[in-house]
Amino acid sequence: MENFDSYLAKYAQLLIQMGLQIKPGDNVMIYIAVDQLPLARLLQEEAYKAGAKRVHFTWNDDTLARNRYHYEEVDTLTENPDYEQARRKDLIENQKICRISVLSSDPDSLSGLDHDKLQKAQKATILARKLVMNATMRNDIKWNVAAAASYGWAKHIFPEYAEDPEKCVDALWDSIFQANRVYEDDPVQAWKDHMANLKKRADQMNNFQFDKLHYQAPGTDFTVGLPKNHIWAGGDSVSADGDTFVANMPTEEIFTAPDTNRLDGVIVSTKPLAYQNQTIIGIRMECHDGQITDITAEQGAEIMKNLVNNNKGAHGLGEVALVPHHSPISDSNLTFYQTLFDENASCHIAIGAAYPHNVAGTKDDDEETLLKKGVNVSDVHVDFMVGSDKMNIDGITKDGEVVPVFRNGEWAI
Repeated sequence: MENFDSYLAKYAQLLIQMGLQIKPGDNVMIYIAVDQLPLARLLQEEAYKAGAKRVHFTWNDDTLARNRYHYEEVDTLTENPDYEQARRKDLIENQKICRISVLSSDPDSLSGLDHDKLQKAQKATILARKLVMNATMRNDIKWNVAAAASYGWAKHIFPEYAEDPEKCVDALWDSIFQANRVYEDDPVQAWKDHMANLKKRADQMNNFQFDKLHYQAPGTDFTVGLPKNHIWAGGDSVSADGDTFVANMPTEEIFTAPDTNRLDGVIVSTKPLAYQNQTIIGIRMECHDGQITDITAEQGAEIMKNLVNNNKGAHGLGEVALVPHHSPISDSNLTFYQTLFDENASCHIAIGAAYPHNVAGTKDDDEETLLKKGVNVSDVHVDFMVGSDKMNIDGITKDGEVVPVFRNGEWAI
């Protein structure tokens, strides 16, 4: 790619300045693959330039991960050593670490492995990382999720270039840069303008304070309640210390917490879901009386059933998010097989935990109180995409007034 080094440097600067918004004295943890060393070096340098006190790294690799799941025994895979838990506790509670996770894995890197073994190992990982998950769900720390191009990932998106790895990876980098406004003369200002637009949409929905949303599309007839004093959010977030950050880059959504006690009907997915490094297609979820009562899929059904049936709180929902069909990522006509991108091309919902900050007055609530308010508590949070150019969504007020929110996948208010 022409001028790639220059664009990569702008991207790293954007993630530090706009994503984590590092300030003097911040400690930073960068989760990144070993084959993304050029980006890792740039992120480290930009973080130090912004005043970071220390920059830590946690490295990952698809092949090493696959070998581990293949060769280690279940007892070993499900261990949660004290020293690892102590490190997580120190990073979150003492260092108030600012986390950036750079995603680049092959979405099918774990396909073909022993299903039962994989499920047990990954559930143990979810439980081991609960402290970190809770800190991010509550915005106790600043955090950001971004992406980097790898051939293992790119070949799924651009199969026409699969025989030319360099061209394939360049095509993915180009898509990442476009989605993140890196080609703008001033990407940081472009993001500030984008954040302001998302805030306007969120404010518009907050003014309505709908009692519930009704989704209708081919295969979908689904109603989800919304808690009293729910808050639609979009764009940047604010940490417990009052610092601003952008959790997902790219982002095109506004989102809130559903009332997990009021779920009824059927809703189907419209894009593949990459979950646990496996691809799931054709999800159909049925809910009655506030519970997921059945979930199937054309591909990956056992993964979804295990997700719902074998994780605390996974029979409820934790997020509803609105994204117009004609958004930059959707208009690319690409399926990324990565939720970070695909969820920003489509309305989506999440199985599992809600973000407590999406309901006013929940800051100090315990789990029991959150559940009474309809704010779901879970060990997991898994988004899947439900939007399309055929999706209609109505907002229904407490008085029964029906207000069109989406028509044919676009905003109607």
